[in-house]
Amino acid sequence: MRAMLFERVGDPLRAVERDSPSPGPGELLIRVHACAVCRTDLHLLDGEVEIDEPPRILGHQIVGTVEAVGAPVEAPGAQVDAPGENASPAPAAIPGDRVGVPWLGWTDGTCAWCRSGRENLCPRARFTGRDIDGGYAEYTVADARFCFPIPHAYPDEQAAPLMCAGLIGYRALRLCGDARRIGLYGFGASAHILAQVCAAQGREAYAFTRAGDERTQAFARELGAVWAGASEERPPHELDAAIIFAPVGALVPLALAALAPAGTVVCGGIHMSDIPSFPYELLWQERVLRSVANLTRTDAREFLPLAPQVPVRTRVSAYPLERANEALDDLRQVRFTGSAVIVP
Repeated sequence: MRAMLFERVGDPLRAVERDSPSPGPGELLIRVHACAVCRTDLHLLDGEVEIDEPPRILGHQIVGTVEAVGAPVEAPGAQVDAPGENASPAPAAIPGDRVGVPWLGWTDGTCAWCRSGRENLCPRARFTGRDIDGGYAEYTVADARFCFPIPHAYPDEQAAPLMCAGLIGYRALRLCGDARRIGLYGFGASAHILAQVCAAQGREAYAFTRAGDERTQAFARELGAVWAGASEERPPHELDAAIIFAPVGALVPLALAALAPAGTVVCGGIHMSDIPSFPYELLWQERVLRSVANLTRTDAREFLPLAPQVPVRTRVSAYPLERANEALDDLRQVRFTGSAVIVP
């Protein structure tokens, strides 16, 4: 198969040919049709999030068809799903099924975090495209328990961003509770999905971008944002919550300053630059500052059926596999709106 390989921090991905993988017990062999590009991929390339055992195939927003199913996991010592996490399991996948593969690729199922429905915090968790080869390739293998049926309404390229940009955005929105006015700082792949969800739920989305980025601000308004402006601006109303998708720590005090009492700021990324000091007054009046870590299968089981009901429409820029480095650079330089998607 063809693949784009990460070998060391600072180097571009290298085009290679290697043997296609085989599914082990409990795994699926998946023919990759599309894999969306995530800012986490840039953090991996830059060494801000470490890959312990390179070389590695990046990519964790995968959509493809099942080509083969590995042997069943034997009962003695077999992994189990955490109580409550798999109350309504999806039907077992069979060859020909279309599935999606997200960032969370494996958990032990037995630790206190997994057993309490918080598998996103499992200390032994393994992540697609970091600890497990991902979707910048023609084939990949994935744990069947962490694969999900894709809604029929979505073509492959439009479905791929749902698997991380959509899921992380949805988890961040859940942590905002019933907030009505929500600021979205960094209007990229996640925010362009979440603005549509907010509009469908009767919430107001306020989009914050780099100063002067009128193209992205217009894009945000097109998707239902009631206001769009620079991150340094104060919105016309106090926010009930804010979600920061851009990996910029300096946005934290700006978001807190725009927040009403008892509001919440959610940091939605896996990496962020240092947060500058700020006066306690910004946090006072029971404001909350918190992060989102990864996702759970419950998030996927709730969000993926919800997306076509909204309906969420993803805007994508497609790149062939060999141009994966170009897609990553375009993401870094904000040369497109919406999501980039690799099509092997």
